[in-house]
Amino acid sequence: MPRLRVIVLAQEANNSLTYNVIYWADVPSARQTFYANASATSVWPGATATDIQNLQNGSVVEQGQTLAFQPGTGLAQIETILQREWQNYQTYITNFNPWVHYGSTWDGTTWTITSNP
Repeated sequence: MPRLRVIVLAQEANNSLTYNVIYWADVPSARQTFYANASATSVWPGATATDIQNLQNGSVVEQGQTLAFQPGTGLAQIETILQREWQNYQTYITNFNPWVHYGSTWDGTTWTITSNP
């Protein structure tokens, strides 16, 4: 599980209700090799060595988003929306599996079908 889930990076200079954020999501263990990237890093300079290692080994994945809120939106509402957006991202990472049959082969006669959960 990532150490943090939502990280607010900045507010736009010309609109204090526009936030740049990143989300860190937990990758199912069976798919971590597909997300692994030895050169991966975080856009957030506050990421620890362990955070970076988790991004590199594929156990955690990072995504950025810019969200614009309406005038009058309170901090509590913004926090709730960011939590919901993180949950949407985590659900996507957990459920989306484009590698379900990765490595399946056909030798000209027989198919060998793999199943990657």
